[in-house]
Parts: sequence; C-alpha cells; structure tokens
Amino acid sequence: MTQTAPASADAETHPPRFTHREIMVTMSGLVIAMLLAMLDNMIVAPALPTIVGDLGGLNHLAWVTTGYILASTAATPIWGKLGDLLGRRITFVASIAIFLLGSALCGMSQNMGELIGFRALQGLGAGGLMVGVMAVLADIVPPRDRSKYQGVMMAVMPVAMIGGPLAGGFITDHLNWRWAFYVNLPLGIVALLVCWVVLAKLPRRGAGQVRIDWTGAALLTVWITTLVLITSWGGTEYDWASPMIIGLAVVTVVAFAAFVLVERRVAEPIMPLSVFTDRNFNLAGALSLVVGFAMFGGVTLLPQFQQYVQGSSATNSGLLLMPMMIAAMVLSLAGGAVISKTGHYRALPIAGSVLLTAGLALFATMDTGTSRFMTGVYMVVLGAGMGCLMQTTMLIAQNSAPLKDMGAATGAATFLRNMGGSLGVSVLGALYTSTLTDSFTSAGGGATGSANAGGAVAQMTPETLRHLPEAVRHAFAQAVSEGVGAAFVWGAGIAAIGIVIALFIRHVPLRGFGGAPGADKAPADATAAEYAR
Repeated sequence: MTQTAPASADAETHPPRFTHREIMVTMSGLVIAMLLAMLDNMIVAPALPTIVGDLGGLNHLAWVTTGYILASTAATPIWGKLGDLLGRRITFVASIAIFLLGSALCGMSQNMGELIGFRALQGLGAGGLMVGVMAVLADIVPPRDRSKYQGVMMAVMPVAMIGGPLAGGFITDHLNWRWAFYVNLPLGIVALLVCWVVLAKLPRRGAGQVRIDWTGAALLTVWITTLVLITSWGGTEYDWASPMIIGLAVVTVVAFAAFVLVERRVAEPIMPLSVFTDRNFNLAGALSLVVGFAMFGGVTLLPQFQQYVQGSSATNSGLLLMPMMIAAMVLSLAGGAVISKTGHYRALPIAGSVLLTAGLALFATMDTGTSRFMTGVYMVVLGAGMGCLMQTTMLIAQNSAPLKDMGAATGAATFLRNMGGSLGVSVLGALYTSTLTDSFTSAGGGATGSANAGGAVAQMTPETLRHLPEAVRHAFAQAVSEGVGAAFVWGAGIAAIGIVIALFIRHVPLRGFGGAPGADKAPADATAAEYAR
C-alpha cells in the first residue's frame, strides 16, 4: 500500500476562515476549471454526428459519451478521497493535467476505438475537476452561505451554454471536428496555472501515515465498468441470457460485495460507508442517480433529432439547445438566491423532479412534424427541472456529511449522479440505436432494397443524408424520430421515480442556521466551530 500524509485533525475540525475577497480570488480558479469541463461537453455534443460518421460505427455512438462518463464516475470518489488525504491543490491540478492530455489525444484519434479510449482518459481527469470544484467550495464556505457563492459559479454557465454549442457547431461546419478537443488546451493551460497559484491558500495536510485504499478503488472500477457493459451490450451485442452477459453480472455482484467488505474494514475507505447512514444523503444521492440517468441519457440524443429530422446544421443544433441551457441557468441562480435568503430548499427538488419528468415526456411526443419552436418550448421545461436540481441535490448531500469526509462525500454524491448518467447514456443510447436500425431496416433501407441497411445507418452523417434520395431521407428521419421517442419514454419513466424520492427529503437546517428561531439572521462570518457543527 502507498503511504502518504493524512489530513490534520485541526484542519478537519476547524477549517480555515476565509474573507469574502479570499473566497472570490480562490473561486477565480474554480470558475475557469468549471468552464473547462462544461465547455467540453457543450462543444463535443454538436460534433458527435459528424465524428461518428467520419470514423464509422453508429453502434458505438453511446460509448463516445459513455466512456467519458464511466471513467469520470469511477474516478470521482477516488479524487474526492485523495483530496481529503493529500490536499485539494495537488489533486485538483493533477486532474486538470490528465484532462488536457486526454483532450489532445482525442483530437488525434484515427478510429472509434481510439476515440473512446482517449475520451475515457479525458473523463478520468474530468472526474477530478467536478468533485474538486465542489469540495474546495465546501472547504471554504459553510452550507448556509454556499448558495450565494454557487450563484457566482453559475455565472459561468451562459459562456459555456451559449459559447460551447456555437464553438462546437462552427468547428464542425467550418474547420474540423478534431478542434472540438484541441480547443480545450489553451483554456486548460490557463486553468492549470491559475489553480496552482490560488489554491495555495488551502491548508496542507499534516504529517503522519495512512493507507490509500487502492483495493477499494480497483473493486469500485471493476463493478462500475461491468455494470455499464451489461446495460450497453445486453440485447444488442449479446443476448441477455448469453454467457458474456451472465458472466459480467456475476463479476458485478462479486466485485460489489467485495467492495463493500473492503470499505467496512480499511482505515481510510475510498468511499466511506458512514456517509450513507444519513437519510437525506441517501435520498439526495438516489435522486442524483435518477436525474443523471434521465438527463444525460436524454439530452445526449437531442442533437441527433435536430440534425437528422429537423435538418439543422451542427452550429444551429448547438444554438437550438440554448432555451434548455438558459432555463437551467436562470432556475439555478434563482434557487440559489432563495436558499441563501431563507435557508429552505425542500421545494426545489420536488418541483425540479416534476419539471424534469414533464420535459422528457414532452420530448417523447416528438415526430417528424415537430417544429423547432415546440422543441424549444419542451427544452425550457426540461431546463427548468435541471436548474432546480443541479445544485440543490449536492447542497443537501454536503450538508448531511461531516466536514472531515467532505471530499469523500462530495465524491460519493457526484459518483451517484455520474453513475446514473453513465447508465442512462448506455441504456437509452442502446435503445435509440436498436430502434433506429430496426425501423430503417423494416423500411427496406429507405426504399433502396439494400440488404445492408444496418451498415448504412452506422456510416450515416447529416451531410451524407442530404445527398440521398427523398425516400431515404424520409425513412431515416422517421427512424431517428422513433428511436429518440422510445428513449425519451423510458427517460420520463425513470425521472418519475425522482418525484417519489424527492417527496421523502426532510428539511434539515443548513449548517450555520443552527435550526434555532432567528438563526437564519446570524451573521455571515460564522465561526469555524459553527461550520464544523
């Protein structure tokens, strides 16, 4: 086992006091890192149809996103715990460096296998970016005041949400899709330098000897990977009753059981099971998993519908996502302001779950006759649900965990959301591909009589489709519509489970409010003792 230094007891129980100015300086690095992670997803999404068509392999479309999310999911709790043990600065900067390496290699990919592998490396770094931002913010700001600072963090969203799709679409239409990855490099280098300087304000960990739970980390990676492989390959690459799927199921169960046993016994578990003893943490985590499944799985397919059915260019399909993104930003900012002012948050996850379900259900009604205006209306509903849920579930989870395990708890909560996203992308992506291929094949390959309609689907790009006969274009658009509709039906059904989960969340006063009458009017500079409960 590798030996390293643990967090000092004083840092765990009495976190350093930060002035408003110090917090804002530190947040400048976090904002750049968050922008880096958010821009990547926004830029790549409009380019996916062209990337898949250029490299070939529509059957592997989901894995371009799934590989990224899967690696990010497995790495998230590991990064969180390493931050608790080694310090936020070194782990956060390391995650940025890995993300940049993955980005450069993605741009050099020559086939789908390479792209998926390098996207996984990129996701490994992204897991550290996301949990690092949330954990650092949790280190320096108590939950009572965190919402207003999260509001500042959310100010970066318009740049990513508007600039990302525009940049991704422009790159795809006028340059080369490879620049959708290379564009991360200059911004990432700035983030690397800024974070190295500003995060020096965070405390170093004290002397001593602890063991990093590499066994738990390995088992965690195994059972997550095999679980996602089951959902991706079952019913498509292999029959559900095939030896491969059954074998993967056995490995998943055994690895998960072994993981739980290891985490119960090691001194510094990579994912402390103690955080799961709190009811609100469990409910917030379960809601994050459900939301991740429905949101990531569904939103990934929207550019497919916009480009293949509605005839949008990659640039325009990015712009057409703006109603959803802006609605998410506005509701997230408004929700943060309400929480910061009142200390009450329970209504937000309930309202968000209802809106998320409604938005996905509306998308399930789309067909080849659905206008862009109506698609935009549906996006506003879906975006509003996302905005109500995005920061609230994390805030509830962090408020339910002890300060000494804040990194691990943040990592666990982010892990559950990403796990849901990974499963959602793989399950709904496989459902979309299967329905699309079956529909197009049943139409005779677009009335061409082709015996290889499935192969034609795998090589189809928006540009290729525009040069095919009208009968083929109509048949393919209809097939895409049916595939997207089937995926959204399942997404809405899963999201509806989130409504039930949200109803059971209890209001627990945010740390710093104390729960006493009038405590919500306590001064903003809460003492370290109040912060540590």
